[in-house]
Amino acid sequence: QVQLVESGGGLVQAGASLRLSCAASGRTFTDYTMGWFRQAPGKEREFVAAISRFGASRDYADSVTGRFAISRDNAKDTVYLKMNSLKPEDTAIYYCAAVRGRGVQSVNGYEYWGQGTQVTVSS
Repeated sequence: QVQLVESGGGLVQAGASLRLSCAASGRTFTDYTMGWFRQAPGKEREFVAAISRFGASRDYADSVTGRFAISRDNAKDTVYLKMNSLKPEDTAIYYCAAVRGRGVQSVNGYEYWGQGTQVTVSS
């Protein structure tokens, strides 16, 4: 089992920045591609960003490219999502996810999920 514990969500004003953290435990962290997804009320869960096992490759949804940055610190078994220039439409529950080996953008491609952390952006 892989356990993922998220932190860093909160209520911020439009244009502000926020950094989410996801601490992993239970398995070898470098075996896993890590991803961030989000789900707004009444909407399906959608892909936000992903990072490969050693950070060589990064992938972003079109809606966040240029504003968000995913990174990982394998010495700390932690993945981060730095969010800049936040917009009200970024409001959602943000989930950390992990999949062994190569990752994909599909929700169904990930094996383990965190509990989610709420991000609310006011206008």
